[in-house]
Amino acid sequence: MKASTAPRHRAVFISDVHLGSAHCHAAELADFLENLRTRRLYLVGDIIDLWWMAERRAAWGPDQRRVIDALQALARTGSELVYVPGNHDRPVRNFCGLVLPNMRLRRRAIHVTADGRRLLVTHGDDYDAVTQFGNLQERFGDWLYERILAGNRLTNRVRRRLGLRYWSLADFLKSRSGAAERYIARFVQAGLDDAGRRGLDGIVCGHIHRAGLFESGGLVYANDGDWVESLTALAEEPDGSLVLLRHDGGELARLPSPVDRVMPAPLQTGLAA
Repeated sequence: MKASTAPRHRAVFISDVHLGSAHCHAAELADFLENLRTRRLYLVGDIIDLWWMAERRAAWGPDQRRVIDALQALARTGSELVYVPGNHDRPVRNFCGLVLPNMRLRRRAIHVTADGRRLLVTHGDDYDAVTQFGNLQERFGDWLYERILAGNRLTNRVRRRLGLRYWSLADFLKSRSGAAERYIARFVQAGLDDAGRRGLDGIVCGHIHRAGLFESGGLVYANDGDWVESLTALAEEPDGSLVLLRHDGGELARLPSPVDRVMPAPLQTGLAA
């Protein structure tokens, strides 16, 4: 990890790593983490895919070990880790409330930005009851998604050999599906409604494997994406600005800090009821 006198980011959020599954881009994530400098790292669910590992053969090798080593290095060098489990690492929720050395386990959290905005941090599977209907069409969709991810791996294996940058076939196909776009819209609204009911300023989540960063109705919606399709992370800058990052550090979107909030807030994590 590169030495630095000060962290580059105030906070960073990653989710949907699915470490241990065949679809995880562990090498790219390891590269990202090894070059990361942040005061706090939120692990917003589905970090280790316990569901996949229980149902199928785990995909585990040098790149997966590099991810674990990079997380441990961040903790050793002073970054605080906050783990908010998701549905694929659901058993970890049994230990929420524990405080380990440089790591907290929380069912959900409230992150206070430098400019004082209070953001709900949650994986997002709590909104499944609103966004999904549990019918045959959805089960077929899950089956099809697995095949699309397999095609995504094959496509990018060829692109790497040709010297081309990463490109998400899965995201390309989803963006052209009306049903997928309607599902994402329902999820976004459910998350914003939840943050609004709690009297908060917005939400940071994952779960749907679609990165996003924007304001709607005066509330912030920030989805940090995933590491099986989009290979993205969310970062908070020292002034409270939010930035959506690619795995190579490139910037995808930015939400500047409101100009009328100029007093930095202390770095803190609250609990959401």
